[in-house]
Formats: sequence, C-alpha cells, structure tokens
Amino acid sequence: MDVLTFPIVATFSILTALVFGLIAQRLLGVRLGLFRLLLTGAFAMIVGPLIMYALLGQFTLSPQGIPREGEGWVVFWFALLGSVLTVLASMAFLVVIEAFVPMGSLPPALVWGRGLLGRLRRTRRYWQIIGIAMRHGLGSYLRGTRDRALDVPSGRSQLGRALTNTLNAGGVTFVKLGQILATRRDVLPAEVADELARLQDDATPVPWPDVEKVIVAELNAPVEDVFAEFDREPLAAASVGQVHLARLHSGAEVVVKVQRPGIRPVVERDLDIAARLAARLESGTRWGRRMGVRPLAAGLAEAIREELDYRIEAENITAVATAPSRQPDVVLPEPHLALCTERVLVMDRLQGTPLNRADVVIRQHDFDRDALATTLLDCLLRQIVLDGIFHADPHGGNIFLLDDGRLGLLDFGSVGRLDGALRDALQRLLVGVDRGDPLAVSDALLELVPRPDEIDQQQLERDIGRFMARHTSGTPSTGVRMFGDLFRVVADHGLAIPPEIAAVFRALATAEGTLTRLTPRFDLIGSARSLASGYVEEQYGPEHLKRAVTEELAALLPILRRLPRRVERIASAAEHGRLGINIRLLADERDRAVLTTMLHEVLLTFLAATTGIMAVLLIGTGSGPQLTEDVGLYELIGYNMLVISAILALRVLAQIFRRG
Repeated sequence: MDVLTFPIVATFSILTALVFGLIAQRLLGVRLGLFRLLLTGAFAMIVGPLIMYALLGQFTLSPQGIPREGEGWVVFWFALLGSVLTVLASMAFLVVIEAFVPMGSLPPALVWGRGLLGRLRRTRRYWQIIGIAMRHGLGSYLRGTRDRALDVPSGRSQLGRALTNTLNAGGVTFVKLGQILATRRDVLPAEVADELARLQDDATPVPWPDVEKVIVAELNAPVEDVFAEFDREPLAAASVGQVHLARLHSGAEVVVKVQRPGIRPVVERDLDIAARLAARLESGTRWGRRMGVRPLAAGLAEAIREELDYRIEAENITAVATAPSRQPDVVLPEPHLALCTERVLVMDRLQGTPLNRADVVIRQHDFDRDALATTLLDCLLRQIVLDGIFHADPHGGNIFLLDDGRLGLLDFGSVGRLDGALRDALQRLLVGVDRGDPLAVSDALLELVPRPDEIDQQQLERDIGRFMARHTSGTPSTGVRMFGDLFRVVADHGLAIPPEIAAVFRALATAEGTLTRLTPRFDLIGSARSLASGYVEEQYGPEHLKRAVTEELAALLPILRRLPRRVERIASAAEHGRLGINIRLLADERDRAVLTTMLHEVLLTFLAATTGIMAVLLIGTGSGPQLTEDVGLYELIGYNMLVISAILALRVLAQIFRRG
C-alpha cells in the first residue's frame, strides 16, 4: 500500500465504521459517545464480511463476480439480508457492552488517559494504607473473619486499638478522620470511641517561607503590607493548619490561621481511598454493614472538606455571634472578613487560657467553677434549642478562660444546624424527659427521626419508659452512657438518628467531658433538663404567646375573609345539583413520560414477539417457491422478519440497561 492509498483507506474505514455505529445507535434509540460508535462500527466491519461469505457462498458466480442468469435478484436480497444481519450483530454487541459496562460508568478516554498518573499514585497509596492496616492487626477485621469477636467488649477494644494505630500511621487525613470518628458515639461502640480519642493532632510546624507564600498568594499582598507585626513562630501547629500571632496596622491584635501548603490534594486523595475502604468494609463485613460505614465515611469526608475552607469557618463565627439568644458572658472572636480566604483566616485574639489547662488560673483568681460550667452549658443549649446553630466540638482546647473571667469559644470549622421543626421536636423531647412522660418523649422522638412504615409504638413507649426510669431517677447517669442507651433503643426499633440530631448528642457528650473536668460533680443531664425547661417556658410566656397568636391570625385573616363566599358557592352548587369534583389523572408531565415510556416498551415487546412467532412459522413452512437449493421464498421472508424481531427486542433491552 503506497503513501497516498493508506489515508484514503483509513478515512473510508473510519467513515464506514461511523455509519454502522450511527445506524445501530438510531435503531437502539440511545446516544453513544464517539469511542463506542467507532468500536461498534469496527465490530460490524469485522463481522460483516463473515456474514456475507456465509450467505453468498452458496451462489455460483462467474469469474467476473457476476451471478448466474436469473439469480441476480436473489443474490441482492441475500446481500441485503447480510447487511441487516451485520447491523443486528453490531446492535447486539452494543447491548452486551451496555449490560456489562454502562454508558458513563467509565470516564472518557481523554480524561482516563490524562488521569492515569494520578490513578497510579492513588493505587500505590491505597495499597500503602492496606499494608499499614495489615501491620497493625486490622487485616482480619477487613476480611471479616473476626466479626464474632466484636460481640464482647474486649474484642471491640482490640478493634479500637488496631484502628487507632492504623489511622495514626496513615497520616494527616486519617488522623483527622479518626478524631471526628471518636465523637460519633451514636454509631461506634464505646470501646472503639475511647481508643480513637487517644489520637493527637500535633504536627511539625511549616517553615516560615512556605507559610509566607500561602499568605501572599491568598491576600495578594506582601505580609508587611497587611500586618504591622507578624510572629513567624507558630502559636500552635496541627495537621491541617497552624496559628500565628499578628497585629494589624489599625493596632488590633489578631491570630492568623494558615493552611498547610499542598494539603488539599493529599486530603482529597486520602478521602477517596477512605471511601473505597468504607465500601469494601460495608460489602464484606458484618460489623461494617451494622455500623453503616459508607454513609459514615461520606459524612466525615464532608466535615473535613468544610474544615479545609476557612471562609466557611468565618461565616460560622458570624452566624453564631449574631444569633438572637447569644449568651453575653461567652465571647467569640470577630473575623476580619476582608482578610479571610480559603486558606487564611484572620480573627481577633482572645487573651486567655484553654480550659483544659486553666486549673492554675482558676485557683489564682478564685473563679467559681460551677458558675463557669453552668454558663458554658447554658450557652451551648441556647445555641441548640433556640438558635439552631451551635458549636459542634466544644472540647477543652476550643474553650478559653479569658483574663476577665468570661469564656471564649474558638474553632468553628464544624458547627451543627437545626431547622425549626427539629428544634421544636427536640424541645418537646427535653420537656418530656424533665416531666418523666414516656408518651411525650416517644412522640417527640418519632418526629426527630425518619419514621418507618411499620413500628410497634406501644413497645417503643415501654422501652422509653424503662430508659427514663434508669437515667432520670435516682443517681444521675453520665451523658455518654445515657446517649448510648438512647441510641440503642432507637436502633432496636429500626429507627435512624438524623445526622443533625446525632451532632447535638455528640456536642453534648463532648461538652460533658469539658464540664466534668471543670467541676467533677457537675450533673449534665439534670442541668440540661432544668435549663431546657426554662427556655421552653420563656418561649411560651405571655408575651411570646401573644406575638405568636397575632402572627397566626394575620396569616389566617385573608383565608377567613374568603371562607364564607366559598362556602356559599359550594352550598349553591349542591342545591342546584351542579356540585362536581374534577380529578386530572396524569397531570404531572413526569407521570405522563413514565406511562408513555412504559407503553412504548410494551408495544415494542409485543411487536417483537409477534414478528418472531410469524418468522418461525414462515421458516418452518416447507412449501413455496425455491430461491436456492436450500432456501425458499417463505424462509427468506421469515429470516428477515426474525431480524426485525431481534432489532425490536434489542431496542427494548438497550433502554432497560441504559436506565439501570
């Protein structure tokens, strides 16, 4: 083949392949990408000559390739049948591909090739994490061979230790995942959560030149143009970012939170690996399915991604600070929004000591520990019950005891949010617990959780009654134990705690550790019951009720004005026998589309079956004119009808596989 002939042949082959691919696509009623079109056309060009040879091999042609006299039309119809069979084969090839590799399940070839290097790095990291897990004793749990060991506390503790050591060796993202996971006592056994709580987030500080590059890139200005002073030594360093002290040109003392350079690609890669491992655990282990590790991993990944965007933290601080029920004795740092970007957060400095290291300061200034604990709990409960936006991680490191004796809240990278309906149900739950009313508690609980189709409400009320008798009378229980028992009751009845409510219990359990460190005798449950009851009484006091009634009447007034006229119209129509009800079936366009698609598929299936039966009958008929020694006219017609039947059936199958 010479140089000029090759491009012509190649162009003709590609065009022919495209034609066959387009014909198959049109007959199947689906849209394909260019790669699948060419692949289908190439298959047709390979199979087509074989089919033609099998059909036309029975004819005797002259040396010039011309059929014998009288066989020209017969050869034409057989050649046409061969072409149709080639298209049918390409359609079948497409349906098989769609069944095993649906459209969209693989990235386009260009993207696949571009991301090959990244996938290789991710695969290497994936097997690295698997190797770390194996070395720290997590392999048997990954394979699901030690599921029964988790039925006893010692087995769960061993899993917690193996998981903690694995996450600690896995690096930044996995340490962060473990820290957030340690607070999810609503889904994790207490023994596992206790082991995960040992994870530390300390890290080696980033050198100043790298920190300076991030600040300059984010603020589009040299550091000295933005800050009058900047301490190059970090105040604290964690796995995601580190904090520096600085002073603005206005004289305001601030802290600057700077994200580690290049941390986002590392975190995204590791989160993808964590999602794959979660899917493997949920599909391959009993304890993974029981814990729901796949949605759990998705929720943790979302929380970590929010922490990577410091603009979200600045917005969270502003939202909590401007809430109507903000506690005045608790201070929040004010963010300088003009200087807050995705990787840099600038906010006012709070002069004080972290609460988990403030014992000496409390003794020196003789601060009232009980008053501080009550103020902190009151602030948190007001955020939850009244405002619907609250600090989701109130541990001792995020709470400062200020020099003037007030409390300060830091680190709003993770906050919880509750809508009005959830807040109302939560208020009724707390009031029911305070009054010892199992019926009210169970009703409020069913409003908090997605209600299943079938539930034994009477048994739920009995279990709630036993739960309340255990935890709300006699010796006060710890919040962690109480929340654990409540989650157990919920799980036993097939209910699922929404993430928003789980965040509430998680925040309260975290706050209990801070409060009991501040004052060991502090009763979280009793104090929360009394404070929450006070909030409800505040909301339903005379002034609040008067305002609520006024607002409801203002909304109902237009309806009440129109009501007599509408009632009179209905009565008049009934009196004169003209009262009727109009019901529009399939008024929604989506319902009509579903019904139309269903009817089309049923019709195509019926036509395919009918044509196939007729084809079989014609093929089995022995009489009729003979076109060749082996094939008669009726048989040829039957073969063509059989091809039509197959095309219709393949079209239906293609639509079914594409929807799947």
